[in-house]
Parts: sequence; structure tokens; C-alpha cells
Amino acid sequence: MNHRSSQQQRGSGIRAVWACLAVVALVVQAARAAGTPWRETDDEERGKPLLAHHLGKRSFFNIECKGVYDKVIFARLDRICEDCYNLFREPQLHSLCMKNCFTSKYFMGCVETLQLSDEIEQIQSWIKQVHGGEPGV
Repeated sequence: MNHRSSQQQRGSGIRAVWACLAVVALVVQAARAAGTPWRETDDEERGKPLLAHHLGKRSFFNIECKGVYDKVIFARLDRICEDCYNLFREPQLHSLCMKNCFTSKYFMGCVETLQLSDEIEQIQSWIKQVHGGEPGV
């Protein structure tokens, strides 16, 4: 593959990520207009900032992880979602990124956007460990 076609592929991938993020922005705005709450909260989380979360086992199970809980790996995967949120500042992006134990299209979009594609094998290994099987990422 020549350099030009490689750039074209990268460009189309980035455009796809931007398109996904634009859809998120539209969904967020529609939810705001409808008065839909951003996330379900329980008594323990009331009063905390919107994206406040901890990296404990509760968060691990809340996003449907069924593998081995490793706080360091969980924190590294969460950091990808956190960095993506910090880039776009869309409140729902962080939870969409973490959805289904880091196997959502949003997570992969964040990996591409943050230019972490060269680390994809390591990231997939971490996801496999916390997901509890082959995630199909």
C-alpha cells in the first residue's frame, strides 16, 4: 500500500469517528431538550459531579465486565475514555466509551481519535482480560 492510500484510509477512519461523535452530540442535545436525565444515579452518587466515578469493582460490574478485575488495567482503559471526554467535552461520551466493558464503537473511535492504534494489541489484551472473553473489538 502506498503512502497516499494509507493517508486516505486514515482520513476516512477519522471522518467516521467525527461522524459518530457528531451523532453523540445530537443525541445529547435531544436528550437535554426532552429533559432526559444523563445517567441513573443512586443515593451514593447524588451530589457528585456528572462524570465523577471511581474505579472500584462496582463500576467494573456496572459496565458489564465479567472478567478479572484488575484496578490498574481498568484504570488504563478508563483513562482512554476520560481523555476522549476531555477532548470533546460531551457528557455522555465517557459512559458510551465504557459501555459493554470497553467494547463499544465509541471506545474504538476514541482509540483512533487519540491516535492509540499502534497500541491496539495491548489494549485488546486488557479488554479481553476485563471483559471475560474475546470482545470482538
